[in-house]
Amino acid sequence: MSQIGFYFDQTRCTGCNTCSVACKDWYNIDAGPVNLMRVKVIERGKFPDLFAAHLICPCYHCSDPACVKACPAQAITRRDSDGIVVVDHEKCIGTEECPERCLKACPYDAPQFGPEADAKMVKCDLCLGRLTEGKKPICVEACPMMAIDVGPLDELKTKHAGSQEAEGFKYSKTCKPSVVFKPKTCTLKD
Repeated sequence: MSQIGFYFDQTRCTGCNTCSVACKDWYNIDAGPVNLMRVKVIERGKFPDLFAAHLICPCYHCSDPACVKACPAQAITRRDSDGIVVVDHEKCIGTEECPERCLKACPYDAPQFGPEADAKMVKCDLCLGRLTEGKKPICVEACPMMAIDVGPLDELKTKHAGSQEAEGFKYSKTCKPSVVFKPKTCTLKD
């Protein structure tokens, strides 16, 4: 099995949110709280000594996903073939019966629930349909700065020689997120 994961170049991202908008558009997600791809803003310092960076916050398709263990309906699974974490919406029991255990278990807040009554969990599935057609996820294709890539994690690590840490991101040794970063380093002194 070749674990599929994300590469994110934090030095290239300008925080334009094109990845997030493209994702919402592709999946026809209404304006509102559900964002399968979020962009976090990290700001430090005081004028004139400032630092700013951005961090993509999708599902990182962990090698040992806490959400899978937390789901009482076994609606969340990790595919053996590529490690992509998927949700079976038919099995998900929704917010009326489940106290959103998957969201509480995930250190990255990847599971999302809409505002509607008895909302089912949704999250990034790495555009699985596009991947099976040999295409890149919509966030990768949409990024004007070419800051995002998706592929086999071993290949991403070799190609980009990155890090497991980035500004605003803490690697979980428990969940083992499938992501490689080129971090933007803050040079400000605390």
